[in-house]
Amino acid sequence: MKRYIGVARTSEIDPGSTKCVEVEGMKIALFNLEGQFYAIEDTCTHAAGPLSEGEISGEEVTCPWHGACFNIKTGEATTPPAVVAVKSYNTRVSGDEIEIELSD
Repeated sequence: MKRYIGVARTSEIDPGSTKCVEVEGMKIALFNLEGQFYAIEDTCTHAAGPLSEGEISGEEVTCPWHGACFNIKTGEATTPPAVVAVKSYNTRVSGDEIEIELSD
């Protein structure tokens, strides 16, 4: 079953920035791209670097450890050394709360 869970307030993430949240034992990176919110796993598939600490450029985030890039909207690995995508999560905004969709 799918459900949405609140993880942050919109005011906590400025446009062009990110925040790491922990939900049910998972670390998730939330991104604000021009007022739209996106969520992907926070852990790089190459060597477990924290994507929420990476540099954002357009729709990509660069892992701060080894430079692998991921598409913020889809989780796709776009440059080596990572070749495996990270999980992406649907998001929605309810009032001023950002919610992500989780599956049971």
